[in-house]
Amino acid sequence: MSSLVTLERPAEGEAAGLLVLHHGRGADERDLLPLGDALDPERRLHVVAPRAPLALPGWPGHHWYVVPRVGYPDPETFHAALEALASFHDGIWAETGLGPEQTVLGGFSMGSVMSYALGLGRGRPAPAGILAFSGFVPVVEGWEPSLAGREGLRAFVAHGRSDPVMEVAFARRARELLEAGGVEVEYHESDVAHSIDPAHARAAAAWLATTLP
Repeated sequence: MSSLVTLERPAEGEAAGLLVLHHGRGADERDLLPLGDALDPERRLHVVAPRAPLALPGWPGHHWYVVPRVGYPDPETFHAALEALASFHDGIWAETGLGPEQTVLGGFSMGSVMSYALGLGRGRPAPAGILAFSGFVPVVEGWEPSLAGREGLRAFVAHGRSDPVMEVAFARRARELLEAGGVEVEYHESDVAHSIDPAHARAAAAWLATTLP
């Protein structure tokens, strides 16, 4: 296992799959664990929430990477987080016996960015799905999305049209990229700001039930 701090919510009985939830900027591993209950109310899945490795001076909570410009992560801190998460994912798969094909990588905001990065990264195994709330596919030196061989991957993308932090155009571009690569995308927009719309969470729960049946 990696050195990342984590919280886990076990399934009731034998787990039908694994849901990994990556929190957003300035939060921690506790932030999205309640979302696991909303997405998986029957507790069919093993839910895991890791804490980002960075604590930045003057900023609360934890961060996956430094943000010089939205959409374009700082390469050094991004790649360090990518390596830490790759180790964590490999470890949780070995520990639980639930493989990538039984896993959905999800997150909010910066956590969605890391879900895209691990789910689409060259050399990384394709998960069953990517669940992205208010995020973007990153543009960063040394990383690019690889869609080859990921035709079985499913994606759920949801974003607010009134988001002042990460504009909705990021989600629209992600949808275009994924669909061009043969990925089945369920796409949602609403008028919320930088937050998870409860209606989107309900739709995501239904999507998750069919992605990890």
